[in-house]
Amino acid sequence: MPISGNSPRPAFLALLLGVPALLFASTTWQVVAGGPLLDVDERVSRALLHPDRFSELLADLGNIQVAVPVLAVALAYAARRARVAGTDRWWLPPVATALLMVLLPALIVPLKEGTDRAGGPAMPPGTGYYPSGHTATAAVAYGAATLLLLPWLRSAAARRLLVVVCAVLNLGVGFGLVRHGYHWPLDVVASWCLCAMLLTGLALVVGRSTRRTSSGTCDGL
Repeated sequence: MPISGNSPRPAFLALLLGVPALLFASTTWQVVAGGPLLDVDERVSRALLHPDRFSELLADLGNIQVAVPVLAVALAYAARRARVAGTDRWWLPPVATALLMVLLPALIVPLKEGTDRAGGPAMPPGTGYYPSGHTATAAVAYGAATLLLLPWLRSAAARRLLVVVCAVLNLGVGFGLVRHGYHWPLDVVASWCLCAMLLTGLALVVGRSTRRTSSGTCDGL
């Protein structure tokens, strides 16, 4: 049965959007202006740097070829459950999710070009690494999949486990990118902040569409 709940309070919603927006603006300003935070960023990166197969595998979880199929499966399952259950506008969360995933590069690429930051310590000369595209792909794909599936999990334990798995996957991707030297830590943090705002908007869409019609009932799947 889908989860039903009240809409988030304006103050809480402002917090969910405002804090990531402030952090993203701050890190972007530091990158563009060459602020003192970059020295800390580089020291942390070099302390964590250890390119190995494990860190590469973690980073690969942010590949489109890995993350997007996971999202597609979750999207198809959630759409089917919502349609069978007679959910109002059952098609809206899948469409909004797919649209967000498709439009993500259109948001990330201009930021990369505008900041023009060099890659991590293990990368060849070049720019366009801020914010991290792999981090953003993982955050939106795994985060959106979690938002789509949460309403259809019956137990609180299952919902908590799904959230934990999502968090572990995204932390693993970020750690792998920094550990292997693909990205600086600020590249990863910036993508997390940006995607937190995007997923908050998606959560509002998903939440408003989990109401069932008066005649709709959930199946036993």
